Amino acid sequence: MKMHEKMYVLLGRYTQKGIENIKDSPDRLEAARKAAKSKGGEIKEFYYTMGQYDFVAICQAPNDEAMTAVLLMIGSKGAVKTETLLAIPADKGVEIIKGLP
Repeated sequence: MKMHEKMYVLLGRYTQKGIENIKDSPDRLEAARKAAKSKGGEIKEFYYTMGQYDFVAICQAPNDEAMTAVLLMIGSKGAVKTETLLAIPADKGVEIIKGLP
């Protein structure tokens, strides 16, 4: 990971439209990969999941603005809803914790 890139964890659920067209999911994933790349980012890992969320993606983007643009491009298609978490690398988290008073 480059120094100024950020990592994100996306938790996703299919909308009614998304589940009705589930066979389009592989094509939608490819489109999402292209959207991320167009903004200087990347979907590093993608998992279909069981339970509360239908999928989890580990993504990288140069900044929050780029990630927001990607999420809006993906969300505007109406097939998925996402919850996005900023992921802080463990070494950076340790650095923050050690700096606490």
